[in-house]
Amino acid sequence: MSDMPEDKNGMNPDSNEPSFSDAELEAAMSDFEKEFAQSDDSAQQEDSGTAGDANGTSGVAAPNADDGIDMETIDVPDDASELDPSVGFEDELAGLLGNKAKRAALITRIASAELLAAFCQLSDISADCIGSNQGAVAMLNNLDGDSPEAAAKDITTVVSGMSVILGVNRADKLEVTMYAGGKAGPTLAPPILFNSTPRFVEDLMLGITTAAQLKEQGFEVIDAGRFDHASAMQVIAKHTRPGKGGSVRGASIQ
Repeated sequence: MSDMPEDKNGMNPDSNEPSFSDAELEAAMSDFEKEFAQSDDSAQQEDSGTAGDANGTSGVAAPNADDGIDMETIDVPDDASELDPSVGFEDELAGLLGNKAKRAALITRIASAELLAAFCQLSDISADCIGSNQGAVAMLNNLDGDSPEAAAKDITTVVSGMSVILGVNRADKLEVTMYAGGKAGPTLAPPILFNSTPRFVEDLMLGITTAAQLKEQGFEVIDAGRFDHASAMQVIAKHTRPGKGGSVRGASIQ
């Protein structure tokens, strides 16, 4: 494998960068949600007042046919400029509601993006794999429903002995879970994950950067779809030969 560029911002799990406790993270997320809730309330009050004046009702709101839905819990963008241009409105709305993950990634202990992409192909996982000396990362493309969890189960079943950490961003809530042997294990606090992985992992999960942008910066990024079964097996054979780096100790293909 070619030499990899230094991880973004020189992230080092042994560095003295400050970490955050679960309480501090929850407080920050709570402030974030309150800020947007207040913004939405102000906008709704202005719209209600305008409609009331026009209809001579002094701002009294009309009955809502969707009274069974708490609209205050849904953050709907005011205009299309707030939507991610890389996805459609329906996908963005599904992400806001939590019906579809906004982003999901498999974090591994192998360095090679090529090897991880081969494992993904054999596991029927669509992903862009990014290489790193601290562990390659697969950004998942199928984000509907429980597809990210299914991907973590599949790859740790097909590649026996391999463990991964699944990070999922649903409705701006990060969930981090370890998987091994096709089963979910313990959960981790996001700061623990981010402090022990390349800096770009946090940027990817928060939507600050993309796999395409990392590729432009010189990172090894490989689409798992470039391989078929035969070529994936060739890649795995190359990396598992004696003296080759990037293999997973104790792993075997089922």
